[in-house]
Formats: sequence, structure tokens, C-alpha cells
Amino acid sequence: MNESNSSIPHKIIGVAVIWNDQNQILIDRRLPQGTMGGLWEFPGGKIELGETVEECIKREIYEELAIEIAVGEHLITIDHTYSHLRVTLTVHHAQHLAGVPQTIECDEIRWVSLEELDNFSFPAANGEIITTLRNQFKK
Repeated sequence: MNESNSSIPHKIIGVAVIWNDQNQILIDRRLPQGTMGGLWEFPGGKIELGETVEECIKREIYEELAIEIAVGEHLITIDHTYSHLRVTLTVHHAQHLAGVPQTIECDEIRWVSLEELDNFSFPAANGEIITTLRNQFKK
């Protein structure tokens, strides 16, 4: 294996685009400290050993936001390499079922429309999620 970026850690992450009944999407702002601090993101987390993507998304959302969701269809899988990290994001649509989102592991939470996503700064890999969502919902 002679890849130049093989020394970069690789994280496989389940990500949710969570919709509510008003057709809004939940986004959260990363804590200011740490990598990409202060940027907005679609919530999710690292897939644990023996866990499906759907199980991971459901667990992470409950742990980080204290809400129940139903994980729906696959939206996109993105491979992105930052200078310090390679990520594979497996993104699914999800429906908010119960609970009020809590800022357990983030700074702030917002429900926003698809159009409003442009008003927030996301990590580079999230741009592809937004583009895919826009293409999926073009009228």
C-alpha cells in the first residue's frame, strides 16, 4: 500500500438529515474547541464495531441530541480527505419522532429550511450533502 494519505486517520461516520413535520432540517453547531469548531453540521457520529449505519445514526442522535428518530432512505455516501483526517460520511434521511433536541454535545441547534442552509458555515464535506438535497427536491 503506497498511498500518500495512508497515515491520515480514517473515520466512518453515519450522518442524519433529520426532517420535522414543518419540512425543516435539523442542524447543529460544533463546540468551539476541537476540529472544525464552531461550524454547523448534520448530526451523526462514528460507526461502532458490529453496528449498522442505521443503528449508529439512531444511537448517535439519541446520545447527542436526546431525540428519537426513524432512519429512512440512504441519501449519499461521501469520501472526503481533509489535511488531518479522511472521512466517509454515509448520509440517510431521518424523521423526527419524539423529544426536544438538547445541546448535549453541541453548541446550538436549529431547525432550518433547505433554502436557509446557505446562511450557515459547514465543513467542506457537508457541501455535497446540501447539493444532493437541493437536486433531490428541485421542482
